[in-house]
Amino acid sequence: MPKAQLLLVEDDSALAELVRWHFEREEFDVQHTGDGEEALLMAKERTPDLVLLDWMLENLSGIEVCRQLRKADNTANVPIIMLTARGEEDDRIRGLEIGADDYVTKPVVPKELAARIRAAMRRVQLQEVTQHSDNPAKGTSSSQVNTVRDIEIRRDLGVVRKGGVEVALTKTEYRLLCEFADHPLMVLSRDQLLERVWGYEYLGDSRIVDAHVRRLRLKIEDHPDDPQIIATARGVGYRLMPS
Repeated sequence: MPKAQLLLVEDDSALAELVRWHFEREEFDVQHTGDGEEALLMAKERTPDLVLLDWMLENLSGIEVCRQLRKADNTANVPIIMLTARGEEDDRIRGLEIGADDYVTKPVVPKELAARIRAAMRRVQLQEVTQHSDNPAKGTSSSQVNTVRDIEIRRDLGVVRKGGVEVALTKTEYRLLCEFADHPLMVLSRDQLLERVWGYEYLGDSRIVDAHVRRLRLKIEDHPDDPQIIATARGVGYRLMPS
């Protein structure tokens, strides 16, 4: 079985060596660079299965690297976990809003980082299983397609369309939307969404849910500031409004 490809973008050589040592023991093939521009070239030449990305880099910031990875076709859906020494909530949320799936605050605890990586990889595997579990010869059943207003979710293809035009969602955004579609009108708490979308091993806080809901609204709502599809249940969570 081929090893998972992990791209580590970290300019702290001591931390990079610790992470490389730990995850090579976990059967990852780790590629490392401390330069943001080089990271983009490496990702273009060899698509990683997951990116660990430092916030503070020379030449090109981690935020800009994340933004460009999300724009590239081959890395648009690759899980990105940001490593940051920045403790401010606004900074962490900014990273999530431009496309990161998760963040880990330094100093890094290897066991916590490993749990985050396993959860991210498991989300990818679950989506791939969902996409390939159906037999195309049998046609497309209604259970494989969800329609919410002008949004069509094709689970057999792993594709979301709005008004007939494909919407580029990350794997986490896709799973979040599917979770809402599975429970129309039901209020889903942030803790429930953390458990179902991010996985039992997720060790973060509920603000990551809010950041991803904001990104999802930007992509599927006609007026993201006045959302009609994913409504907020104040103090609790969110719910899908099918009509």
